[in-house]
Amino acid sequence: MLLLTGATGLVGSTVLGRLLAQGEQVRCLVRDPRRLGSQRVRVQIALGDLTDPPSFRNALRGVHTVVHLAAAIRDQPRGSIEELNGIATWRMVEAAERRGVERFVFFSALGASNHHRTRLLRAKAHAEKAVRESSLRTIVFAPSIVYAPGDPWLTLMERLAWLPVMPVTGRGRAEFQPIWAEDVADCVIAGLSRTPTEQHTRYELAGPDTLTHSEIVTTALRAWSRNRPLAHIPTPLVSRGLRLLALAMGTRTPATWDEAELLEVSMKSARGAADVRGLGVTPQPMEVVLGATA
Repeated sequence: MLLLTGATGLVGSTVLGRLLAQGEQVRCLVRDPRRLGSQRVRVQIALGDLTDPPSFRNALRGVHTVVHLAAAIRDQPRGSIEELNGIATWRMVEAAERRGVERFVFFSALGASNHHRTRLLRAKAHAEKAVRESSLRTIVFAPSIVYAPGDPWLTLMERLAWLPVMPVTGRGRAEFQPIWAEDVADCVIAGLSRTPTEQHTRYELAGPDTLTHSEIVTTALRAWSRNRPLAHIPTPLVSRGLRLLALAMGTRTPATWDEAELLEVSMKSARGAADVRGLGVTPQPMEVVLGATA
């Protein structure tokens, strides 16, 4: 039995489809099974929440592998970024050790460090430490920006593209190696299928091209056939504006400062796409996935 968290997310839903196609027995830890769509009749359901340790301790019964993809890039009513990404992972690792789980797969992020300026990447670093120091066999996947046509990030960007000018946070110079969610899912499946030679393995998942934030926006605009000049908004104005918007709209806010700040820090691998190709996956350029090629 394999336990999958984050099964309704961008990567998790794609990974789930591949696992089921392989005939894997999957149990999904979810708060709302309806979000699994038609897949909910093909999996075991474990009702739970990462902020409720008893729920995932029960979900671990009879499980040999945990694929922990659940994450939060903004504070939620049920927990902060630190609680949902860092503390919850530490608790799940401890529970997996007690239940005799053989392998633990964790989804981190490129550039995560204990002293990072962003809350998410600090929390991811603490979670990685808990995974790495565990007695389990572990795999850590650390991606750059993961995207797919129609995902929430690109959808918000497409809505903004109706404006006369396209707003971009800060100078737009942070560098990324965006990787398609389908390629990420292929990497996860490839990593799971390999016989481990070391107790702890880490893969950096990067797409084939290095793009600045501004270049990503330009690529998306070209795919949507919208010729818009970029308007670079000073970081202090973005920070204050999004914090005020969050106060006014609460959880319904379309964007938070914690999310926007992630677009001001580079997330790239010195090895480029080598780890992805080493897993037998040929990553697709963003312009090809979005249909932005000439």
